[in-house]
Amino acid sequence: MNATPQVLAVLDDLLASAAPGERGALWRLAEQGRELDANVVRLPPGGLVGEHQEDLLDVLLVVLAGGGSMRTGSGGTLDLAATTVVWLPRTSRRALEAGPHGLTYLTVHRRRPGLAIGPAPAATVRAPVDEGGEAPCMLDLVCPECGRLSADRAPAFCSACGEPFPQR
Repeated sequence: MNATPQVLAVLDDLLASAAPGERGALWRLAEQGRELDANVVRLPPGGLVGEHQEDLLDVLLVVLAGGGSMRTGSGGTLDLAATTVVWLPRTSRRALEAGPHGLTYLTVHRRRPGLAIGPAPAATVRAPVDEGGEAPCMLDLVCPECGRLSADRAPAFCSACGEPFPQR
């Protein structure tokens, strides 16, 4: 199969057409067969994405408009302004805070494999233990905005789109 390059979005048009108060994911890469995920996310002035970490994937963050700061897990702070490109290595902790003009950014990372139900790989198969009961429900870990499953057991914000999780 030969894939054909295509224009998916014109960011100036996308940002200009978004309602002034619109926040969260303004755009998502959704094409079939892709190996990447990408999101354009807008935080309002003073908006926050709580501290979190991505354990499996490196993420590239590109500031498109506005500005703010990123607090790192090592206690440092990175200034974010339009055209800033930040590499977020897997396992790095970070939190975002939008400045007075808000913060709009693009994130790009390798696509996560979808959740699947099936047998465990042979190396991890264990003898069955009759303990009864059902597997725990994980719906409270699914972002209500973008549907991403959080690796954090008590998420405050989605690391993919910035949307706050409902309080438990």
